[in-house]
Amino acid sequence: MTTEPAPPAPPERPGLVATYRRLWPYLWPHGRPDLQRRVYIAFGLLLVAKLATMVMPFTFKWTTDALVAAVGGKTEGVPAGLIAAPMLLIGLYGLSRIVMVGLTQVRDGLFAKVAMHAVRRLALQTFEHMHRLSLRFHLERKTGGLTRVLERGRGGIEELSRLMVLTLVPTIVEFALVLGVLAYEFDWLYSAVVFAMVAAYLGFTYKATEWRIAIRRRMNNSDTDANTKAVDSLLNYETVKYFGAETRETARYDESMRKYETASTQTYVSLAVLNAGQAVIFTLGMTAVMWLAARDILAGRTTIGGFVLANTMLVQLSMPLNFMGMIYREIKQALIDIDDMFRILHRNPEIADRPDAEPLAAGPAVVRFEDVRFAYNPDRPILRGISFTVPSGKTVAIVGPSGAGKSTLSRLLFRFYEPQGGRILIDGQDIAAVTQDSLRAAIGMVPQDTVLFNDTIGYNIRYGRWEASEAEVREAARLAQIDRFIDALPEGYETPVGERGLKLSGGEKQRVAIARTILKAPPILVLDEATSALDSFTEREIQAALDRVSRGRTTLVIAHRLSTVVEADEILVLDRGLIVERGAHADLLAQDGVYAAMWNRQREADAARAALKRAEDEVDLASGHTRAAEPMPAA
Repeated sequence: MTTEPAPPAPPERPGLVATYRRLWPYLWPHGRPDLQRRVYIAFGLLLVAKLATMVMPFTFKWTTDALVAAVGGKTEGVPAGLIAAPMLLIGLYGLSRIVMVGLTQVRDGLFAKVAMHAVRRLALQTFEHMHRLSLRFHLERKTGGLTRVLERGRGGIEELSRLMVLTLVPTIVEFALVLGVLAYEFDWLYSAVVFAMVAAYLGFTYKATEWRIAIRRRMNNSDTDANTKAVDSLLNYETVKYFGAETRETARYDESMRKYETASTQTYVSLAVLNAGQAVIFTLGMTAVMWLAARDILAGRTTIGGFVLANTMLVQLSMPLNFMGMIYREIKQALIDIDDMFRILHRNPEIADRPDAEPLAAGPAVVRFEDVRFAYNPDRPILRGISFTVPSGKTVAIVGPSGAGKSTLSRLLFRFYEPQGGRILIDGQDIAAVTQDSLRAAIGMVPQDTVLFNDTIGYNIRYGRWEASEAEVREAARLAQIDRFIDALPEGYETPVGERGLKLSGGEKQRVAIARTILKAPPILVLDEATSALDSFTEREIQAALDRVSRGRTTLVIAHRLSTVVEADEILVLDRGLIVERGAHADLLAQDGVYAAMWNRQREADAARAALKRAEDEVDLASGHTRAAEPMPAA
């Protein structure tokens, strides 16, 4: 008995150094001398601010010794000038603190533009790359999940740059200065105790944070899942209402939120454990240093001010050390978020221009499929050797049952996918050898499901050709027979269409799509079941508009309703990935084959629907007369 091999382990996430190496081209502002100067100035201010930080404990020491001497205490080892000026020393403490805080804030403000410039560059590059990735990638991923990756990646870059440059580096500098001052003012034993305390503190923080990262990852996964379900459900608001599925959608969302609640609770508990352990370790270290200082005072080796100096320096060190625990946690999380973004950024597009790709040369726009073979899954071929030609200015229709591969032809023509065999030519040019931008500029699409941007009607029409004038936009709307509808609206072309265009009817959305394509003015037109989702009356109006648009253009029509393609120059009948019949409408009917059978079934279905509609109208009419004849009820 054989066992299946275990699935491969997920690739290990890169560490801090590897991530910074990948981020460096974005963090360092190449070609921006103004931002580079900001980096240099920020680091200079960092050093000056830390020196000012070191002055503050000394002002405490000197002030304490001066006050002790002023009230008759021990003056041995205290400079005479300090004894006379305790109030001046207090002012020096205030000044050094103001300098430290002020320089730190100026440094943070200077570096903010550098960090946000890096965030913008990498986020923009990732967003562009997402658009370059194949349709297969976007069909396999959920849009809500992708936007969360982009959002968290932006936050991760900002957090990592801020923590490393504005917190971690200053903390390391301050730690080194503290060790040096303790060794100079007292002896090496003080520095050894502080070093051991910091080492134990960081070691505990590392172990505890590694434990918390697994919990945090589960929390993030639950958060992403809940967000994806919410976006998916709200985008399909009408479908949820159609099927009365509010309770089911709420239960699905609640299940994700239950997992998020559990993981979030564990996160807070683990944070409490981490904070408690850090506090115990730091307190033990501080107690040991204070014990050493007290011993030296009793032995006459230092003053009361020395005790205050040691205590103050450790209190100052506690703040960045406390941040150090947070820094490690946040850096680990930022690494995860940034790595998710880099995984997308470093994913190669399935469809890419060849190095020697040339723009598509203008020509008569003859489209030719030569023995095209394609399968989304190797075990299930979709197209099995398709060959046909769409002559210049002619219309060829593709019909057939669902799943026959009709819409796949349009996706291959747009190069959303590459065929596994054969080739597609436009004016004799293999579309695999031309640039994708020039190819798609030559093709216009009116799809079955028109999805509009959540903006205005004018924005969605102008999307066809952004540089078009206002007059050209209005002319496109007129040709698509939607200009009267738009002019009747209070806001006209500035009317918002809502999420995915839900404020418009199906026919209105289709007319906007037609106007958008008219404005693009492509030599090749693809109509992918553009009227199948509309009622009969609207379908006839839209079909008339499509006939005007396609006149004089090379047109490929993918249709389910055969009544929309009777005027096509040639009709191809596709079944199970093969062209089983081809010819004009009348010729195919005369053959009495697959097309004729489809035609008869649709005619019978249309006749049955028409008869049912007439019967319903007659019942409604009769019911209305009956109600009118009923006597008024007695008062």
